[in-house]
Amino acid sequence: MNSREDVDYRFNLAKGFLNEAEEDFQLKRWRSCVANAQLSVENAGKAILMVFGVSPKTHEPAKHLSKLIKESKIPEEIRVRIKKILPEFLTIGVEEHFMTDYGDESSYKLPWDIFDKKSAKLALNAAEACHSASEDIINRVFDLRRNRNK
Repeated sequence: MNSREDVDYRFNLAKGFLNEAEEDFQLKRWRSCVANAQLSVENAGKAILMVFGVSPKTHEPAKHLSKLIKESKIPEEIRVRIKKILPEFLTIGVEEHFMTDYGDESSYKLPWDIFDKKSAKLALNAAEACHSASEDIINRVFDLRRNRNK
């Protein structure tokens, strides 16, 4: 489950959702921007996890990334990079996932009434940071493995 194809698939999902979030922001579709940013963050996190053979069914990869850096024997430079980006993965998660789809059922707020330009920008920034970090981490891990096998 940690083949380059599996990792690339998740990474490309993250990139596709990031592209859509950027388009949604330009079109002032705040709810859609947050929804796509959340999916980008989720898939960027899963791509990192898959590099290490972890493939959770979750909307919150930050929990698993946190566990990974505590329990796993990963290179220190990778551990530091994951620790540095972890707050961005915590910025947007399962709550936003459900709110963008269903709204706030307890107060009868529709999804389009919950998200605004500010929340969309925060989500988009998190998605961009997570995607960039995942690309860096994935490439570093595969480079380390390639160098070790030479």
